[in-house]
Amino acid sequence: QVQLVESGGGLVQAGGSLRLSCAASGRTFSRHAMGWFRQAPVKQREFVAAISWSGGSTYYADSVKGRFTISRDNAKNTVYLQMNSLKPEDTAVYYCAAGSSARVITTRGEYDYWGQGTQVTVPS
Repeated sequence: QVQLVESGGGLVQAGGSLRLSCAASGRTFSRHAMGWFRQAPVKQREFVAAISWSGGSTYYADSVKGRFTISRDNAKNTVYLQMNSLKPEDTAVYYCAAGSSARVITTRGEYDYWGQGTQVTVPS
């Protein structure tokens, strides 16, 4: 069992930066691939970024590539999402997810555990 708690969301002006954190409980964190998804009002939850359990592989949605960076610290049971050059279309609730796999996972259905989400708002 893995429990996930996101933090770091907030309101930021366009062009600004935020760093989201996701703290995980459980001793098996390092054996889980991790990912970030987001859901804007009246839209489906969409993939943002993912990282393998070693941190050696990452993958990004085209919409955030070059602006967002996912990383993890297995010693701290934490995964991060550094978000730079934020745009109004990045406004959403951001969710952290954990999957029982060594490799990068980009499909929502392959994740086993989800956090409660943290709101990111970028006014237009």
